Amino acid sequence: MTTHKKFFLILWALGFVGILSFLFIDLAGIIEILPSDVEVPPMAPWLIKGLSLIQPTVILSIAVLVGIGLAPKVGLSAPVAESLAKNENWFPALKPQIVPGIIGGVISGLAIVVTAALLKPLLPAEAVVLIGKFGNVLPLPTRFLYGGVTEELLLRWGLMTLLAWLAWRLFQKGQGSPRSSCFVAAILVSSLIFGIGHLPVAFLLFPHPTPTLILFVLTANSTFGLIAGYLYWKKGLESAMIGTS
Repeated sequence: MTTHKKFFLILWALGFVGILSFLFIDLAGIIEILPSDVEVPPMAPWLIKGLSLIQPTVILSIAVLVGIGLAPKVGLSAPVAESLAKNENWFPALKPQIVPGIIGGVISGLAIVVTAALLKPLLPAEAVVLIGKFGNVLPLPTRFLYGGVTEELLLRWGLMTLLAWLAWRLFQKGQGSPRSSCFVAAILVSSLIFGIGHLPVAFLLFPHPTPTLILFVLTANSTFGLIAGYLYWKKGLESAMIGTS
């Protein structure tokens, strides 16, 4: 097996484990907190869970391929996965990413606490209760594996890499090393898209969301994206995974 194929399989397998964590989600608990007018498909829970794996698996496959093809062109990397693909010792590649990842995670957590402290008092009381219930329904394996690994492969390895490459090709004609502005733009846009991606769930829980609720969802989720994007740019993909896990 070639190094590129092994590289793909390593990243894909990591992401797919996160997708499989959907199977731990308590569907009954999710349905219980949905508004009464939301129609739930009349299907067996196992079938709903099985179908929910298809779309993210397809997107994951595309994201991994995009990252493998474009990351080297703009100087981005997944050092640990690359070492494993080359049958090299992976720990030296992980070691310089650990501390920055932990620091990034702490900063992200503090930023979320501050955001919640500022905006939650402005949210409707029922919104605060439902946000808490929804968070409790998500099992830890899903939070850590999907949120910390799979989403980084989708948003950082796939989307952010693509955006950085597009900026490099558009503004530098693909010449020289990408300027910092290419990465900053990619981080900002991918983080905003990550925040927007959480709005459908918010709209499902709250059919008539207030501007403050939308701001809360965007701010809370985009903050992680900003810090994870910086970690990916400066240290490597695994550092971003550590920071968001």
